[in-house]
Amino acid sequence: MAPPIEQPDSGGPLGLLGGTFDPIHLGHLRLAEEAREALGLARVRLIPAGQPPHRGEPGSTADNRLAMARLAAAGNPGLEVDDGEVRSERKSYTVLTLERLRAELGPRRPLVLILGADAFEGLPTWHRWQEIFGLAHIAVANRPGYSPHARRWPATLSPELAAACQDRHTADPADLRHTPAGHVMPFDMTPLAISASLIRDLIGNGHSARYLLPDSVLDYIGSHGLYR
Repeated sequence: MAPPIEQPDSGGPLGLLGGTFDPIHLGHLRLAEEAREALGLARVRLIPAGQPPHRGEPGSTADNRLAMARLAAAGNPGLEVDDGEVRSERKSYTVLTLERLRAELGPRRPLVLILGADAFEGLPTWHRWQEIFGLAHIAVANRPGYSPHARRWPATLSPELAAACQDRHTADPADLRHTPAGHVMPFDMTPLAISASLIRDLIGNGHSARYLLPDSVLDYIGSHGLYR
């Protein structure tokens, strides 16, 4: 299926970066910042998951994770935070979030879903995953362990995902502005081997997690006794 041909909205492409953010850290923020620049995005919207369907219960509540995302985004005009998944009583399926955003922003605004290479390769396991291409572009970030020199995209994809991506691949960020959805574009990011599980383990064992996440988020964790 070819990308939609409708003329895009003048608001510019909006990046969408979802995640459990348990807690949000500098790896998440650097990914958002580099995606915004590399893909020519107007802004990046951080979307904390309320009830993540692909993992166990988070270590902190949805409200805490939303508060930490807001603290992390403060002061950066290129970032905004969406509380839709946290406020929803449904599982945080990406396709449902994209449908909500389409209803909010209209059919012509270019939306760009930002995924790591590992998450992208697992896309066929997602709820109603094939419908995502009609709702947004997908930008695939090469995270640590996915060297640009070792990548053979899209030859490394499963046959099912490769078939879905046929004729969607682009290397030109301008394509993300010219249509509201339907393209798949890989891009490289600075490797930062930071994980939320590492931060939780450090804090849980009484060690410092400073310089792995914003000070405001670390202070919030301390004042609320999270991960101990």
